[in-house]
Amino acid sequence: MDKLVFHSEICREGIMKLRISLVFAFCVFSMGMTKHAFSYECPFCAAPSLTFSEQIDQSDAVVLVAWDRGIKPTEETAGQTEYLISKIVKVPNGTVRKGDRLSLPQYRKGQKGDLFILLGTRVVTIEWGSPLAVTDASFNYITQAPSPKLSTLKRLSYFMRYLEYPDPVISNDAFAEFAGVPYKDLLTVKKKIPRERVRKWIASNDTSQTRLGLYGLLLGLSGNKEDAEFLKKKILVSTDEFRLGIDGLMGGYLILEGEKGLEVLEKTKLKSKKVSFNETYAAMSAIRFLWTYVPDKISKDRLRASMRILLDRPDLVDLVIADLSRWEDWSVQNRLMAMYDEKKFNIPAVKRAIIGYMLSCSRGLKDNTGAPPKHVVKARKNLETLRKKDPKLVKRTERFYFAK
Repeated sequence: MDKLVFHSEICREGIMKLRISLVFAFCVFSMGMTKHAFSYECPFCAAPSLTFSEQIDQSDAVVLVAWDRGIKPTEETAGQTEYLISKIVKVPNGTVRKGDRLSLPQYRKGQKGDLFILLGTRVVTIEWGSPLAVTDASFNYITQAPSPKLSTLKRLSYFMRYLEYPDPVISNDAFAEFAGVPYKDLLTVKKKIPRERVRKWIASNDTSQTRLGLYGLLLGLSGNKEDAEFLKKKILVSTDEFRLGIDGLMGGYLILEGEKGLEVLEKTKLKSKKVSFNETYAAMSAIRFLWTYVPDKISKDRLRASMRILLDRPDLVDLVIADLSRWEDWSVQNRLMAMYDEKKFNIPAVKRAIIGYMLSCSRGLKDNTGAPPKHVVKARKNLETLRKKDPKLVKRTERFYFAK
């Protein structure tokens, strides 16, 4: 993406389209806003589908079948396909046996002996799902995978071996298993991470970019000074392209280098006027990651200071203000009040963020003397000032704020 230039005549619609597309992309491919919640799963992984082990655990019947013959569709029917059961993983008693023929509606092209796995749910009889083409290797991988009921250590140790397996059916499922676990569970396999292999995966052009976030995190958990320097070089590549997973590489780098690494990101991704929006947002995500998941690596005050650097960015400032509010950084009230009247920040989202910040700050608890703290008193005065300037906007923001 070309370098973004923001000025007083910014098109509001253009901003919203840009923000929505970029935030959505990072959420889907990097941040981990996945099938449960951000705080639950790997924070730098693509959204996982239901894994094979989960599907098998939820199925009443699992069988390996071989394609036998098919009847092509006509104007009256969708055709059908017949399979022979080759192996049984699990079935309800008295339903099907090895060697039985299964006839499924809808024609599926195949060659005699082609292998598929079928998952079924018992209602009155077994209702079979869509056949999934497999090889002997992928069938063995699927059926030997540890149950979701077993320990995370045992499960991830198994799937670790298959993250870059040549068969994409296998490697994609192994990645989905990692994408679906909490960060704290990744720590259980820290000593089993194949550090050198992970580094090669990051360096390889053949590795899917959607996996780089996880691999950056794994290298951060298992790496050394040499790996930190490797990640630094990857991060500092000059580019205007949208780099999937770069936030995960930054997160891994911060795990290894701590405050020293944060200084590098500040200089090259937060303060630089030449860096693209994508790279800055990725650094912002990495800082959030440290705050949430690795709270003992860099002090809270130091992370707040890094986030404050971005208050000069009209394209990010509403998100920054929200983070500072959530992190209870009440030191920027004067700056935000001045910003409210600045022409370059005359954007509704920014104004709402400032009002929301003051609302959060004004609700502070009383101190030991029974009086509200100074920052609370100040926020209440600032809020009244904003109420006089924009009574309707403050009222709308209050309604949303208290409804959350």
